[in-house]
Amino acid sequence: MAAEEPPKMEDLSLSNGKPSPDEDVVDPWNVVGSADTGIDYEKLIKRFGSSKIDQELIDRFEKVTGKPAHHFLRRGLFFSHRDMHSILNQYEAKKPFYLYTGRGPSSSSMHVGHLIPFMFCKWLQDVFDVPLVIQLTDDEKTLWKDLKVEDALKMADENAKDIIAIGFDVSKTFIFSDLTYIGQCPEFYRNMIRIQKCVTFNQVKGIFGFGDSDPIGKIAFPAVQATPCLSTSFPAIFNGKKLPCLIPCAIDQDPYFRMTRDVAPRLGFQKPALIHSTFFPALQGAKTKMSASDPTSTIYLTDTPKQLKNKVNKHAFSGGQTTVEEHRKIGGDCSVDISYQYLTFFLDDDEKLSEIRKNYTSGELLTGELKKILIDTLTPVVQGHQERRAKITDEELRLYMTPRKLNFEC
Repeated sequence: MAAEEPPKMEDLSLSNGKPSPDEDVVDPWNVVGSADTGIDYEKLIKRFGSSKIDQELIDRFEKVTGKPAHHFLRRGLFFSHRDMHSILNQYEAKKPFYLYTGRGPSSSSMHVGHLIPFMFCKWLQDVFDVPLVIQLTDDEKTLWKDLKVEDALKMADENAKDIIAIGFDVSKTFIFSDLTYIGQCPEFYRNMIRIQKCVTFNQVKGIFGFGDSDPIGKIAFPAVQATPCLSTSFPAIFNGKKLPCLIPCAIDQDPYFRMTRDVAPRLGFQKPALIHSTFFPALQGAKTKMSASDPTSTIYLTDTPKQLKNKVNKHAFSGGQTTVEEHRKIGGDCSVDISYQYLTFFLDDDEKLSEIRKNYTSGELLTGELKKILIDTLTPVVQGHQERRAKITDEELRLYMTPRKLNFEC
């Protein structure tokens, strides 16, 4: 009898999504735009085969939840989705689901860009009143970076404190380190093996571009990131029940979940739904995302007000003109100006943001003045975070990271 051919993966392979040399590069490890304005998200939606978050979906979100849309949604900062309507159906029918997101700890401090998906997750948790599981992929970082297991574990704890400081409900939030939790939970490991059995080496090479010289840990890792999509991986929370999940994440993580969406139904689970964010750009410009490993591109959550001010004034790419006279005459370009781009994330007043855009585009507002607005907006965000984080004890950290029953009926 001929060997059974592995099932074809739907909407998965990057064969329909590999960019040409003059196109944007977006994968879980590289984000490089081909234009000064950064990534072309319309093209990315087509390449990845996701769906655009349109006004109809935002209107439905507001109608179903009874809450106004977050400014991340209103401004298109979360711009793409997979099966978000199914989650709204679930909520409308009063059926349970959960949120899942993650963080790869590559430094002891997170940066301001890392706040975005977690701020949105907190808002979703509050709006839907559902549990959230947060995966710290410290195992991934030891495989992709020159990082010892012991150092990755320490970074995971430090990043967990940053995440807790955002204000998640401890009664509805479980944060876990892969390097710790997988050894504690047989159900997680068994689901991981089930997923690994469903995906061939050729398929992960096609999705992620792995080569013959890559460590075998890299080839096995995608199943680890997929496993939290299966609710039975968390027996203390969901008591063995199969529930759908919604994953808020940056779109560079989508390849992992295209794989997962193919595998999940074969294991008796619903496909995970996703809602994708744009990238938080580096200080030097929108062509690349902010990176925790590049201090000059990054505003860390540990930066002092003076460090923050100096980084914005020295490194934030300007859309203004070379002289004041020229700027007054021609005006600035908000599509490339980093200070303005950051304000779209952290300034929630739509009228004020619109006025800033109008004044900068007309030349009335100078680059230095725009940078000062950003500094005045961002400094309280970072200082407030530092104050909350300083109050987090090791006991509180352990509580968030202990497998336990959450305040949730399923």
